Amino acid sequence: MAEYEYGRIQRLADSLEQAGIPADVAEQIMEGGEDIEKAAPPKRKADWFRVAMERMDTLLDLPTRQAVRESCACCLGGKRLKLSKAIAKEHATLEERIAAANETPYVFGYSVTREEDGSIVVRFAPEGEPSYRCVCLPKAEEPISITYCMCCGGHIKHHLQIALGHKLAQVPRVTALSSGGTQPCTFAYTLVD
Repeated sequence: MAEYEYGRIQRLADSLEQAGIPADVAEQIMEGGEDIEKAAPPKRKADWFRVAMERMDTLLDLPTRQAVRESCACCLGGKRLKLSKAIAKEHATLEERIAAANETPYVFGYSVTREEDGSIVVRFAPEGEPSYRCVCLPKAEEPISITYCMCCGGHIKHHLQIALGHKLAQVPRVTALSSGGTQPCTFAYTLVD
């Protein structure tokens, strides 16, 4: 497989390979990625990812896309990991752990709440703001498939599983990228065990 200068593109290529995606399919998804340099303008990076995610949406089923993108998650260690482990250690019940996660914006963003259906919803910002921006692709001028955002959802899933002591399944709802900046990043998680 080709080498890519821009780290996020290389991480996607590595994740496709680790997931066992056939080389011809991965090459279609990664087309043009080798032309995106680390110093490329942020808009160019966002435009490439928009097209690459459209290709993934066409070529891969949802569970595969989700697994590939979740494995691209960053910020899995360091202070965030320490805080997630502290929540699990210092709080006994699931409800207490959710409340503690809600008070840990450095890891989980704006809010962590439990809905009536039992799902756990994580929001990165309050609803009702005039606009929202993605920190990963801040110069995206057009909506990008929520497939891209499953990476961030994987980051949350990693830390929330540790904090809550339960395996989770991710259900991305809407993001700043997928909504064209009109809604906050919102992910739902269901308990698997």
